[in-house]
Amino acid sequence: MPQRVRLFDALRGLSVASMVGFHLCYDLRYLAGMSLPWFQGTFQDVWRASISWVFLLLAGVMSSYSRSNYRRAAEYGAFALAIFVVTTIAAVDDPISFGIIFCMAACTLVAAMLSSLDALPRGPVAGLACIIAFLTLLRLPSGYLDLGFARVMLPRALYATPWLSWLGLPGPGFVSGDYYPLLPYLFMYLAGASVGPALREAFASGRLRDFGLRPLEWLGRHALLVYAIHQPLLLLVASLVSGGGLI
Repeated sequence: MPQRVRLFDALRGLSVASMVGFHLCYDLRYLAGMSLPWFQGTFQDVWRASISWVFLLLAGVMSSYSRSNYRRAAEYGAFALAIFVVTTIAAVDDPISFGIIFCMAACTLVAAMLSSLDALPRGPVAGLACIIAFLTLLRLPSGYLDLGFARVMLPRALYATPWLSWLGLPGPGFVSGDYYPLLPYLFMYLAGASVGPALREAFASGRLRDFGLRPLEWLGRHALLVYAIHQPLLLLVASLVSGGGLI
């Protein structure tokens, strides 16, 4: 088993810390009613993307370190199901259907299957191609493809069924508090998986592998635990700010 790379843990931990900050701002503004005029629009979109895209890219990289990506996919899937059940019962905000943890599960399963078939993309060129595919499909859930020089609208019939929301084709009335379908995000994951083996070899020894910051490393190693407990704690903070009206 390859030795753990502290740098990856620290980068994941930094994203976890950023996620907690983002969700705190979200809860204070949209649930507690606090005035945060800067937390909107492009700034909010860029902050959100900086978290989720890094999560998926790192997860793809780390898939080359896993003993069993099928087991990892099952663990993520069980966690995603628990999140859906809890957020549906709590009803504090929209339930989370096909959120970031579901996306991690689905992407890890696809990567495991591709690896079993010896069809997993490899190398920086394949990684770049995956990034281009990701950016092209980024607006798929909104009904169009972005080719850079043109916007291609997709047939509305693709979005007429409720059974393809997981794929990236949200059906009529679909709502989720956190939405990361398989497409386009699979390609960000595969971009990481493409360069994962090369990075694993490059970081097999040397200072870069051992570069990190202990608090961030801890967050990175316990990302799922932090994900599970941070939102209830933040909701308590938001409830106190709003005078106890949330919980």
